[in-house]
Amino acid sequence: MRRVSDLPDVIPVFPLPGALLLPRSRLPLHIFEPRYLAMLEDALKTSHRLIGMVQPREVPGGGEARLQAIGCAGRVTVFSEAEDGRYMITLTGVSRFRIRDEVQGFAPYRRCTVDWADFDRDLGPSESDVGFDRPAFLAVLGRYFQSVKMSTDWEGLRGAETELLVNSLSMLCPFAPGDKQALLEAPSLTTRRETLVMLMEFALTGGAGGDRLQ
Repeated sequence: MRRVSDLPDVIPVFPLPGALLLPRSRLPLHIFEPRYLAMLEDALKTSHRLIGMVQPREVPGGGEARLQAIGCAGRVTVFSEAEDGRYMITLTGVSRFRIRDEVQGFAPYRRCTVDWADFDRDLGPSESDVGFDRPAFLAVLGRYFQSVKMSTDWEGLRGAETELLVNSLSMLCPFAPGDKQALLEAPSLTTRRETLVMLMEFALTGGAGGDRLQ
């Protein structure tokens, strides 16, 4: 799947609040609900093995949650089955997509017609971030991790490729779903890194008038 033309027009989607997948990144998932077990089994029967991760949007007074317009599709690259029928899988991010319409049918899970055209860059090589200041970035990250009581392998972070570092932290940090969506929709790695730093600094200053985390 090196070109947009290689990607399917219809994919299954997995609405999971706060779960972020980015191109060339990996997202482990635990699948146990019957409808998503059916989704996985159907995806494994296809040649592309794609599942779209998308943030749901709660609508007051509405029924089923609506979906954000943009998500990211991942290919099932690792899966294992537990004795009770549950699956542990890993999705490797392929490309973001824009939802055109939701497909009506008899499947127990949701499927959408999607457009990949705006995200052909996702199918290319890793992005670079020319203005990346790693020491300054890690200093903010250290204060943020301390504030939310998270630990990490600092030696690994110091040597990690820039895209892997920024994308992995975007997926890992416990931001609100709306913030995760902003990270997903960032048009470049530089913009994503700037958004990530802004979110960490916002949390450290207590957000909108709250207590400081430092």
